[in-house]
Amino acid sequence: MARIQILELPEGAGDDRPPFILVVDQYQPQRYVLGPCDEQPQTVNPFEGLANQVGARAVLVFEETIDIPANEVPVDPDGYPVRLHVEGDFDQFREQVKAEIAKAQADLRGGLK
Repeated sequence: MARIQILELPEGAGDDRPPFILVVDQYQPQRYVLGPCDEQPQTVNPFEGLANQVGARAVLVFEETIDIPANEVPVDPDGYPVRLHVEGDFDQFREQVKAEIAKAQADLRGGLK
């Protein structure tokens, strides 16, 4: 049975939501008889137009198994998912915000003169 995975892509400056690629693996193509007049079964692409419908950048389809390392969930010795809590270091961020505020205030003062 086919599997569906999502490969997240780096976000660009103009992206309003994170870009991704839909990856389908273990897919077995099927042939369909579309009507009583069809002499030969035809291969239909069920993924045609799917990227536009779901908002993906692309849809990649493979017959083989494809493992995306980013989708692997680390587990502890008991088999439970490992959860990490990451706290950001906001010292540098605060300094950047202060510098931007000071620049905006200086620009405003310069514009009022």
